[in-house]
Amino acid sequence: MRIEDIVIESILKNNEKMAEFRDSAHNLRIGILGGTFDPIHYAHLATVEFIRGKYNLDKVIFIPSGNPPHKFWNITDKKDRYEMVVLATVKNENFVVSDMEIEKVGKTYTIDTLRELKKTYPTCELFFITGADAICDIEAWKDVAENFKLATFIAATRPGISLLRAQDYIEKLENKYNAKIINVYVPSLDISSTYIRDQLNLGKSVRYLIPENVEAYIKEKGLYNFGVE
Repeated sequence: MRIEDIVIESILKNNEKMAEFRDSAHNLRIGILGGTFDPIHYAHLATVEFIRGKYNLDKVIFIPSGNPPHKFWNITDKKDRYEMVVLATVKNENFVVSDMEIEKVGKTYTIDTLRELKKTYPTCELFFITGADAICDIEAWKDVAENFKLATFIAATRPGISLLRAQDYIEKLENKYNAKIINVYVPSLDISSTYIRDQLNLGKSVRYLIPENVEAYIKEKGLYNFGVE
């Protein structure tokens, strides 16, 4: 099957999953993972699955960012990033992908997304999954105090990030904002989107770092100068 057909089939399946989820989303524990996903890789998926199981999340919504205010490199087109996330998650019934940010015009902020999600799922408890490194920069986010009122934050500490340093800062945030923040060490893969982009730019293999359908999509679309020495 051509990758274009797989994308169409996967988007239809994701839309079905999302519609079923919206109809039944009452008093659930919902995980939220935003990001550029440029591109999505197995460390994203393994981290979220670990957190979903550990904290009994009923569903996790992946939200590819539209025009994030804090990213300064030449980000891949948001439609491509959205379609790659759909391809990567479509076979997991516990994962759904939202296009709410990529459909927006202008800069997209976490607080606006959380407000919209709270309106859509008023009886559900929201858990915003992010990296412990991002938590250490959260006071630069828009309306930081309200972010903490709308969701419990799960700060995933990955290899290379100090758990103790993150915990010290999290305790300061909890005291200052009355925030609910869970600091968790995730025994995940040491993979980054930056590393994958660099490998692809050099024409190196990324097999076993990203899902096969995502790799096929990148190759078909010629993203990240795939295969160019």
